[in-house]
Parts: sequence; C-alpha cells; structure tokens
Amino acid sequence: MSDAPTSTSAKRPPRQSRTGLTATGARKAGSKSNRTRAREFALQGLYQHLVGRNAVEDIDPFTRDLAGFNKADAAHFDALLHGSVAQAEAMDAMIAPLLDRPWAEISPIEHAVMWIGVYEFQHCLDVPWRVVLNECVELAKEFGGTDGHKYVNGVLNGLAPQLRALEVEADKTKKPARKA
Repeated sequence: MSDAPTSTSAKRPPRQSRTGLTATGARKAGSKSNRTRAREFALQGLYQHLVGRNAVEDIDPFTRDLAGFNKADAAHFDALLHGSVAQAEAMDAMIAPLLDRPWAEISPIEHAVMWIGVYEFQHCLDVPWRVVLNECVELAKEFGGTDGHKYVNGVLNGLAPQLRALEVEADKTKKPARKA
C-alpha cells in the first residue's frame, strides 16, 4: 500500500473546525457580535484619522459604505469613532505614562485600539472591563503587528484600575488566592 492520497481525498479541502475561529486564531465573521463589528469599523476609521489625517466627517460616511457595515452596531460605532477623535488629546495624556517608547514608535493600529479601550472604559459602562480588554486584545491580534496585542494588553490592564476601579477591585475579591 502506498501513502499517496486517493483521488477523492486530494480534491477535498481540509475540514474546518466549528469553533468560530479561523486557522490563524481570529474569530470567523459569522461568530462576531454587532459590537465587535462596530469596533472593527471604528478601528478602520481611527486608523484613517491617525495615518491619513482625515476628518471624522469624511471618515464616517466612507466607513458606513463599506461591505458588512450593516451588521455592525451603528450607535456603538458612532460613539467609538466620534468620541475617540473628540477626546484623543485627553486619552493620549492618560495612556502616555504607561508607554515605554515615544508615540511616534507606536503603531497606528495599537494607538487606535488603545483609544477604543480607554473610550469604552470611560463611557461604555454596560460593557464589563474584562470584555473591553479582551475585545481590544482581539482587535490588536487581528489587525496589529505580531506582538502588538501584548503591548495593548499591558497598557489597558494598567489603566483599568484607574478607569474602572470598583469593577477591578470587585473582580480581585471574587478570585480565591492561588496556592504556592
């Protein structure tokens, strides 16, 4: 017997898992929530603002015309895009002390993801802080550089106790202490 594949198995693509993740670990489009999609579109808009210096009034209608926007939470998109641009200076001042390098060396994707995280920490109190953190890490994994998600995680984890003090403290008291 040979180890060569049979003609029928050679024609079939490999079976895909049904976990909701692609081969790279990113979430499949069908398993994304409306808010996750809103964050993705907001990230694209914030990237245009940071890199192209485009005005939010131009970015908004352009982004709404992109394929798939109809599946996003438009109100959440509006809040993230317009709120982040309006509060960019204050958010940068809050983030800067946690950076280990100048802003010029921060990827625009990671910069925009951190804006989204800070904005949600401050204004989207219906979203638990751990969900905000996880969503931002996922955005950085999917759209950012190789280890950008680790950087985003570190910065936002550092800001969470400041911006969501009661929630973070409540989480600490829920968890049992680890045994050595």
